[in-house]
Amino acid sequence: MTDFLRTPDRNFEGLADYGFQSNYHQWQDLRMHYLDEGPADGPVMLLMHGMPTWSYLYRDIIPVLVEAGYRCIAPDHMGFGRSDKPTDIHWYTIARHTEILTTLINALDLRNITLVCQDWGGPTGLAQAVYMPERFASLVIMNTWLHHPEYEYSQAINNWNRNWHEGGLFCREKPDIALLMLLSSGLAAPEVVFPALTSATVPQLSDAAADMYRAYRAPVEGLSDDAYNGFRRFPLSIPLDSYDNGNGAAQTHHYRTLLSWDKPVHFIWGCADDVFTESWGRQWAQQMGGSFDGIAEAGHFLQNTHGKEVARLIVERLGRAG
Repeated sequence: MTDFLRTPDRNFEGLADYGFQSNYHQWQDLRMHYLDEGPADGPVMLLMHGMPTWSYLYRDIIPVLVEAGYRCIAPDHMGFGRSDKPTDIHWYTIARHTEILTTLINALDLRNITLVCQDWGGPTGLAQAVYMPERFASLVIMNTWLHHPEYEYSQAINNWNRNWHEGGLFCREKPDIALLMLLSSGLAAPEVVFPALTSATVPQLSDAAADMYRAYRAPVEGLSDDAYNGFRRFPLSIPLDSYDNGNGAAQTHHYRTLLSWDKPVHFIWGCADDVFTESWGRQWAQQMGGSFDGIAEAGHFLQNTHGKEVARLIVERLGRAG
């Protein structure tokens, strides 16, 4: 049996702008949470999150897509959100995250899928279009990557990876990742976030910042340090120094396979991102023959700060493709 933690339902009560119905997919002896909003017979939007987020990231996007007639499926990776959280850090591999997502797609028999992916939602989600292309109609790619030998990792990625290793800023007991979401959204300044992070305190926050903080804190609030291992493992799986755990060989295969993708592909990019830069996004879009919509002011988590604009662009692009 897998040792795991399960976040109490009370942690998620009354979250701002997250009034969605919970659903669960059983994988082995673990429970994966996902949202299923919109018409059951509508074309599917598979909305994939990365680190350190969960399906709350798509709270502003889902209502717009549902209004446009789409069925929105938004899973929480194991270790994130309302999904179960295995306590063994070595349990978490990119190959396993990818496998579990495959079983969800098959269990729900999803077809006519548009994949919407960002951050680690890219490597886990884009793999599905390679494995099961017949189920996918189009791709929407946002601020992510697939490892391949020619890819040049940004300084920001190198810094992120290094800070999760021994001696790094985030290598600590119960690292408060919710503070990082406030920083990236502009709701809290570095001089507020970093002292709070290192002292394990919660700073004085505005109402908007407090709402966001509570939502990104909810999955681990009140749990032991082992509940954070899913968070820890993603940055430690970047193929910079963890090629095998990051499924590097498979990522390279997926990248090269998708260069010959013959269905619509649209890139929507937060151009202020120093992790996955605008130049990389434009290069990849050109390689795949896809459209490119840049949001100049948006950073890495563009769904979190520019959700309605992202949703509008998705609807517009798919309408043109259709």
